[in-house]
Amino acid sequence: MEYRNLGRNGIKVSPLTLGTMMFGAQTDEATSKRIADKAFEQGVNFIDTANGYAKGASEEVVGRLIAPRRSQWVLSTKFVNPNPGASGPNDRGASRHNVIQSVEASLKRLGTDYIDLLYLHREDHNTPIAETVRALGELIRAGKIRSYGLSNHRAWKLAEFSRTADALGVDRPAASQPLYNLANRQIENEHLPAAEYFGIGVVSYSPLARGVLTAKYDPHKEPGADTRAGRSDKRILQTEWRPESLDLAQQIKNHAEGRRISAGQFALAWVLNNRLITSAIAGPRTEAQWDDYLPALQYRFTAEDEAFIDSLVTTGHSSTPGYNDPSHPFFGRQPRSRVGAPAEPLVGA
Repeated sequence: MEYRNLGRNGIKVSPLTLGTMMFGAQTDEATSKRIADKAFEQGVNFIDTANGYAKGASEEVVGRLIAPRRSQWVLSTKFVNPNPGASGPNDRGASRHNVIQSVEASLKRLGTDYIDLLYLHREDHNTPIAETVRALGELIRAGKIRSYGLSNHRAWKLAEFSRTADALGVDRPAASQPLYNLANRQIENEHLPAAEYFGIGVVSYSPLARGVLTAKYDPHKEPGADTRAGRSDKRILQTEWRPESLDLAQQIKNHAEGRRISAGQFALAWVLNNRLITSAIAGPRTEAQWDDYLPALQYRFTAEDEAFIDSLVTTGHSSTPGYNDPSHPFFGRQPRSRVGAPAEPLVGA
């Protein structure tokens, strides 16, 4: 395993991060343990969860899995989304109140006394950045978290968090966790150059576009019942379930077969071939899925491979013109004559 530096904090992580969104839900604990033990034996030392995964059960399972080798795992989790079992207006977001209560609850579920990397799971447009950064700085000084990062944040937010942290004498964000795959290259435009400039590592998610880039979906047939699309998973139907991406996956499959690897392995190797990517999150539901990720680490991209992808999806763009994720909307258009609820405010530092 060739480890990579996570930003500028000296921590070295594996190019594959074990994603555990399915642990504690669709993946039972016995299977989760086999996957985690196998990953560790293969050299993977980076594991990712969140307070909202499986309503908190993912953190509980992950905590038990890594306990015997806790110091050898780099553990990341997330907050901002509603806390499990809580429904109050202050049980979400990036306020000082919720930062502190979320960390305390995650530490309890994880069965550990520190978190290596705590992500803000999504942007909070109601809380001043300085409020959040001060609270994170206090948690770092208290030893409850060792670093923090930003997930699903825009490039200018990476810059503003870094500027605010410098002004307050707090560590800058150590990592960013954006969506990135060969069907969606939007972060190549500003996000990745910004992360490099500010010394922020990039741990991207959904390298297989929620399974679409494995080419298991035939564009002309109904999806199988044992697939995310076949189960009518809301997130894949909102995002990656697009004719352009389904067709793209078949083209990738034809190209990859000539290289003696699968379409999914090729797609994952493409993400890792970007020097600006520190690690990619691979989130298996089954042990077989995890086994299928590993060969991607051995594949070496050629100039012809890069040119092939560029011919299919232009740098900085997605496979579908006008693609947008409704869970992370844009706020740059706010009509003066808006009908209905007012636009969510953008609060400065």
